[in-house]
Amino acid sequence: MLRPYQQRSADASVAWMRQSVSPFLIEAVTAAGKSHVIADVAHRIHAMTGKRVLCIAPSAELVVQNREKYLATGNPASMFSASAGKKDLRHPVVFGSPLTIKNRIGSFKDGFALVVCDEVHGLTPTLKGIISEMRGGNPKLRVMGLTATPYRLGSGYIFRRWPSGRINGEDVAREPYFDQMVDRITGPELIGQGYLTPPVIGGTGAGHYDTAGMETNAQGRFDAEAVDKAYHGHGRLTAEIVADVVEQSRDRRGVMFFAATVRHAQEIKASLPPDLSDIVTAETSARDRKAMISKFKSQRIKYLVNVGVLTTGFDAPHVDVIAILRKTESVGLFQQIIGRGLRLFEGKENCLVLDYTSNMADHCPDGDIFDPEIKTKKEPAGGGLKVECPLCGYVNDFSARPEFIGKDGELTVETDAAGYVVDLDGVQVETEWGPMPAHQGRRCGNYLPTGPLREMDRCSYRWTSKPCPKCNAPNDISARYCIECKAEIVDPNVGLQMDFAKFKSDPTRMQTDEVRGVRFSNGFSRNGAKTMRADWNTPHRRFSTWHMPEATHSRGVRDWAAFAAATADGTEAPETITYRKEESGFYRISGFNGNADRGPE
Repeated sequence: MLRPYQQRSADASVAWMRQSVSPFLIEAVTAAGKSHVIADVAHRIHAMTGKRVLCIAPSAELVVQNREKYLATGNPASMFSASAGKKDLRHPVVFGSPLTIKNRIGSFKDGFALVVCDEVHGLTPTLKGIISEMRGGNPKLRVMGLTATPYRLGSGYIFRRWPSGRINGEDVAREPYFDQMVDRITGPELIGQGYLTPPVIGGTGAGHYDTAGMETNAQGRFDAEAVDKAYHGHGRLTAEIVADVVEQSRDRRGVMFFAATVRHAQEIKASLPPDLSDIVTAETSARDRKAMISKFKSQRIKYLVNVGVLTTGFDAPHVDVIAILRKTESVGLFQQIIGRGLRLFEGKENCLVLDYTSNMADHCPDGDIFDPEIKTKKEPAGGGLKVECPLCGYVNDFSARPEFIGKDGELTVETDAAGYVVDLDGVQVETEWGPMPAHQGRRCGNYLPTGPLREMDRCSYRWTSKPCPKCNAPNDISARYCIECKAEIVDPNVGLQMDFAKFKSDPTRMQTDEVRGVRFSNGFSRNGAKTMRADWNTPHRRFSTWHMPEATHSRGVRDWAAFAAATADGTEAPETITYRKEESGFYRISGFNGNADRGPE
């Protein structure tokens, strides 16, 4: 039987699917029991439609856990996950992992009514591709996401509209995948109802790592050089911090340490009681990891040091101390780390959170860990201007045009309710493209249910547009083809220039650029291996690559040989660089000194 809040989320999900095919989301704090909600919704949708349901989770552990909760309802379910050891499609509800499903996507194109995506803050191109392929076979396929942290580093919230109807602007949500959050299960709600352990932010008087100035690179990660400077070689400081954690944890059951690198983790463990502690990293074998985690969960050891592997989905309810000795790149990761200590356990009154970096100040400046500050990587320029859409009445919050902002930050022109500039008589000022807006917004940001399937579609009103010369339909001023009749509405030469600009703006396509400048710097990887970082500056972008001077595997040896030959061992800049951005987010070089890409003259 579901708890009341779980039933509320399940009911809200089914209600949304009855009225719309648009992707929707549930925010459920860690330990809320998402797997129970998934089980209830999956069973109900199959019973209602007679069609199948696919439930995807990012790890084998979560696939198994979610399936077990479904089996507990008394209904059968298949598991389709190579890493979990089984690929079966006999039953109408299937629990699987992304890569296994992708490799057999033909088996999932027909007969499915719903895709449920757990831990959907990690929405990957692979997962999006699976959904796209399945929707090709069934345009009415519903898509449901669940996560404790509905936001991503750089792009902000992953959904458009809150349950209250409030819409996220581009300053907090850039191109969100989900249209609607249908329900929220929050930390304060569950603490108040006795379903969650309250966190307590502890004092950390022993000292802090100097992390306030650390910045992320183009991949959203901290540079190896900055990590090395912040954490490594501070043996005395690390020892003092560990001693402080041990002292504050004297009467507690389980302590999880979160370290920045393997080397840092080893420094931490060196100051812990050897018989009561272990380290788990990505390099730990599956067998050893299982044994260590088993000892920790059975409380045969008290301290578990980990490096980036036990942050999502790890379940050890007795944990009552979270010691954070690393700065997190994202607020989502910070929330996931704290969530490891919030599950209920007999005799556990609270979870002590000890942050020895600047995470709290960076991500939760008001001190409330359940209400972090969320922004996109790039905020809109200029001051904010609230304008009402003449078509749907939605109040948009747009950035004012810089030329209309005075030195005191105030608007220097008069506007009407829709945000258009008006003269002294209140008449709109006209331009080549119609009335002149005082803001940089082009189109209304409201989303409304449309059509028989009640899909969420964006309001069509545009503040600035140009008419199609053939059908007169309004189009964005940068549009090449008409949104209605598809006729070309730009000069062919301009079109070629636009094509080239579009090509060069997509780093996932192979590019060859002139090198305007490059800066080389030595450092160490998280495993302690020597690295050389190259910060490239081309006419089209800035990005970084990492190289291994002492690589032993064949690919690394080849990469270093090519890099060293073209750069004189990291001392000179090549004329050009050929590269592409991979799915991982990192840039990979495939050549030097080739012919640079050239656009139309």
